[in-house]
Amino acid sequence: MPEVSATYAARNFADLLDAVEHRGTDYLIVRRGKVVAHLEPVSSGRGADVKAALLRHRGDRAWTEDLDGLRDLLVVEERR
Repeated sequence: MPEVSATYAARNFADLLDAVEHRGTDYLIVRRGKVVAHLEPVSSGRGADVKAALLRHRGDRAWTEDLDGLRDLLVVEERR
């Protein structure tokens, strides 16, 4: 993962964002020799990973029945 200085990041922010968005590049931003930030794509597979995990596991029938029972107990209040 490339390290860039805070000064470089400030001066070339649009280029860094393009690299993150289009090539999936992660950057460590360094100030005075210390890493102060990590710039990475937001959608780095998190949604797909969650969806895959949910598809791998079957639903728990007892939990579903408990949830349905709780929904029956809810009282919806009207807003004014």
